[in-house]
Amino acid sequence: MFTIDIEKRCGCVKRDSDLVLPQQFEQKEEAEMAALRLANHMNANYCKKHRFYVTEEGEKLTIRVELSCPQEV
Repeated sequence: MFTIDIEKRCGCVKRDSDLVLPQQFEQKEEAEMAALRLANHMNANYCKKHRFYVTEEGEKLTIRVELSCPQEV
């Protein structure tokens, strides 16, 4: 069983009522695709103060959160 979860839940994650985690998948490929889609969705639709990316540790895929770099003007 492969599991997707989030390392830290920022305010945007907590406010996303459609987000249900952890999620579990039988197939590794399904879990990887779902985790990447979720991270891309979060990067595109959340506040832009954080960047989300996926790491893999055995059967656990974790969406990690880091502060975004300030944008240059």
